[in-house]
Amino acid sequence: MKYDYLIVGSGLFGSVFAHEAMKCGKRCLIIDKRSHVGGNVYCENKDGINIHMYGAHIFHTNNRKIWDYIKAFADFNQYVNSPLANYRGELYNLPFNMNTFHQMWGCRTPSEARTIIDGQKRQYGSCVPQNLEEQAISLVGEDIYKKLIKGYTEKQWHKDCTELPAFIIRRLPVRYRYDNNYFNDRYQGIPIGGYNKIIGRLTLGADIEINADFNKNRDFYRNTAIKIVYTGPVDEYFDYTLGELEYRGLRFETQYMEMENYQGVAVMNFTDRKIPYTRVIEHKHFEFGTQPVTYVTYEYPCSYKRGQDAYYPINDGKNQKLYNEYKMLTIKEDNVLFGGRLAEYKYYNMDQVINSALKISENELGRIDGE
Repeated sequence: MKYDYLIVGSGLFGSVFAHEAMKCGKRCLIIDKRSHVGGNVYCENKDGINIHMYGAHIFHTNNRKIWDYIKAFADFNQYVNSPLANYRGELYNLPFNMNTFHQMWGCRTPSEARTIIDGQKRQYGSCVPQNLEEQAISLVGEDIYKKLIKGYTEKQWHKDCTELPAFIIRRLPVRYRYDNNYFNDRYQGIPIGGYNKIIGRLTLGADIEINADFNKNRDFYRNTAIKIVYTGPVDEYFDYTLGELEYRGLRFETQYMEMENYQGVAVMNFTDRKIPYTRVIEHKHFEFGTQPVTYVTYEYPCSYKRGQDAYYPINDGKNQKLYNEYKMLTIKEDNVLFGGRLAEYKYYNMDQVINSALKISENELGRIDGE
């Protein structure tokens, strides 16, 4: 066989694994059914602006090892994620903090905000929240829930908040200080020049095929390498023999505008359910662009159908049970490593994807340089 590893999928997981394998002298072929490499972090540069083609990707982590690792492939700027929420023209800072509470109620001190929120928790008291609505109200009260959570969440998941599990927002950031930094992580930023630079350096030295669908040409691709690293949908790998895992999909509409600055912020959430899109992304602000033109992307949640891009796993009891059954099948695949958000049916942040890829490559290859 010509290659040591066939890597199915060129996103962060596959690219990191390929890089670690090639450091060990392994021959790698990376294939991707899309027309480009990079998975969901892929960017297109237009008029000097790096457009995040699959939604906003802001790198953040508390893991110093991962931060040092990714910085070896690109310099990062000091972008801090400070989105705004737009409810029928009213603007509120995110995450929920003292700026939000002042905008909502006019309060100025943490004690004033706590008094209002505590008064709105209604009958829940010390009861364990049974759904997302109860969880949200127990954290931020009714006003914020109704204006800034309910509509956005129901658009995203196409379900009423009373039908969604509480764990979805169990870690919802709520701060009683004036702090608009959405993430609590120590390290944060955007790669200068876009994520393509990182992917290009990670995959340097590998052979790459695009517009190549492994699941439609398995017999051919299985004969190209000694071992396979599979990052695609786990149910598709097994021909959906146990059933289909559910996802929520996304649709993006990007517009060119002949103006320097459209909305003044990289990410604005639209929380009224009547507005069909959930977010508007103005890409130039990720890299503090000063170009005379701009590009904005409207992000629409949508239903997922087999063969489309899958974005958010629906990790309810039914789907998690089905995934666990598929996971048992993966154990029997001796020459295949499964990893990444689709193969593991898990919502991963970028640093978590990289960490997972490093751990699996370390187990597989026996070492990681620098450790």
